[in-house]
Amino acid sequence: MKQLSFVSVVTQLCIHHNHFLVSHNPTKNKNISYYCNKQTKIENMAQQLKMQRNDESMMSSMKEKKVKDLMVEKKRLVEVPYTASLAHTMNTLVANKVAAVPVAAPPGQWIGAGGSMIVECDKQSGVARKHYIGMVTMLDIVAHIAGDDDHMRSGGGGDVTKDLDQKMCAPVSSIIGHSFEGLSLWTLNPNTSLLDCMEVFSKGVHRAMVPIDGEMQNVSSGVELVEAASSYQMLTQMDVLRFLKDHAGGELQSILARSVRDLGADTEKIYAITDRTTLVDAIKCLKSAMLNAAPIVRASDLGEDDHKQLINGRCRKLLGTFSANDLRGCYLATLKSWLGISALAFTEEVATSPLFTASDDNRSRRELVTCNAESPIYEVIDKAVTKHVHRVWVVDQEGLLVGVVSLTDVIRVIRHSLLSDSDV
Repeated sequence: MKQLSFVSVVTQLCIHHNHFLVSHNPTKNKNISYYCNKQTKIENMAQQLKMQRNDESMMSSMKEKKVKDLMVEKKRLVEVPYTASLAHTMNTLVANKVAAVPVAAPPGQWIGAGGSMIVECDKQSGVARKHYIGMVTMLDIVAHIAGDDDHMRSGGGGDVTKDLDQKMCAPVSSIIGHSFEGLSLWTLNPNTSLLDCMEVFSKGVHRAMVPIDGEMQNVSSGVELVEAASSYQMLTQMDVLRFLKDHAGGELQSILARSVRDLGADTEKIYAITDRTTLVDAIKCLKSAMLNAAPIVRASDLGEDDHKQLINGRCRKLLGTFSANDLRGCYLATLKSWLGISALAFTEEVATSPLFTASDDNRSRRELVTCNAESPIYEVIDKAVTKHVHRVWVVDQEGLLVGVVSLTDVIRVIRHSLLSDSDV
């Protein structure tokens, strides 16, 4: 026997009930409108129940998604050997359009960052071929270029210009640990749930290695693991947001409709540099605060700003963004000639200069990406994914900087909302 949907059953009962009442009522014409409205209300209620069931199904589906579901179209891991120079490492970042790479060394000769033992083994014999000893990001390279504060005291770029070639010839293994990410390697079990994966990324972890054909060991929490695999892939915060953007339905849709204000993005202090900060001082500022990027704001007309230091950029006119990734692909000779210009001029130059080796999408990466406090979260995700940026600046109606939204913020709020709604 053919099964009828819940909505169909309710609708047919409603129609039958209304027909009976109307046909036996002496004031039929007056009551037709009333009963038709009643029928519509019941149909709407049935539809709401159906939508609620769809939301619950979507929530269940989100809970059932695993890390391996996000890795379907991911490419093989991009890495560099521990002997690679910083110049070679930077070229690798540019060529593969990535912001960080793991560093591989011969097994048994190194202690991994944070004591990690992430090993790649031969798939057939199981013999260890390499040991991943850390992660290197552009911030690590920037910190190395900046050097010690005493060494950079002049701020004019002279010392940096003199020994930049020598600095970039250093082996990549010598700079592991300059930033938080380099101090620890994160791995994720392929069977980890999406929500547990989001918990890791909501705590400021930007990327994690996911084993392929691995033999997992010590997986007590079901999230992080110590293991050997024949190969790995990299999962990033951006991958998670891209997945959420592509599956924004049901319960998730209502969460993404919430405003940026719910993220707590409107803050009292926002580290920034001014439009008069030189490139070399901007590099020093990122290093001192271990920031991957800083907003560029208009300098005060009163001349009260220290252009060699980070300032509070709140309620200043937002002009641009200086990121450690802006240095990727910049020829060393070009970089040396640009160290004395302003960071703002540098960000404008790198998008168009023939002296820059960047790929075609770098212009969009340097576009000023903003939102306001009332912008929906889905708009922020769309901008971050489309423009491939890791932070969106929050501005008011006059373009004054009032906050920032990071990928970490978005993932944390979405995860918390999903869990809270499922408990209701």
